[in-house]
Amino acid sequence: MSSENRELSVRTTSIDSAVVLSVSGEVDMVSAPKLSAAVAESLATVSQLLILDLTEVGFFGSAGLSVLVEALESVAGRELRVVGSVPVRRPIELTGLDELLEVYDTLDEALAGKS
Repeated sequence: MSSENRELSVRTTSIDSAVVLSVSGEVDMVSAPKLSAAVAESLATVSQLLILDLTEVGFFGSAGLSVLVEALESVAGRELRVVGSVPVRRPIELTGLDELLEVYDTLDEALAGKS
């Protein structure tokens, strides 16, 4: 992966009643604060559903897991769904966070709420 592909990029879009954060690059201790800020900003405005689309994330470290835990603690009455690539799903599953999060393979599945 080139250094250009490792840099974290976050794009926000609205689809139906959902806000979708599409994330690409690597989520590590350096980039996690940028992701955390984007999640917090979205949670301040979203009324129903926030989807974190992490399918373009090549590395997802413990700092990324912390961002997900923070998001879960802040979601309060709204829904949080995660779409994950293998590098994202593996640490989520290894830590048992998949028991607390709704994790999907595709954005379409997350939008429909079906795994």
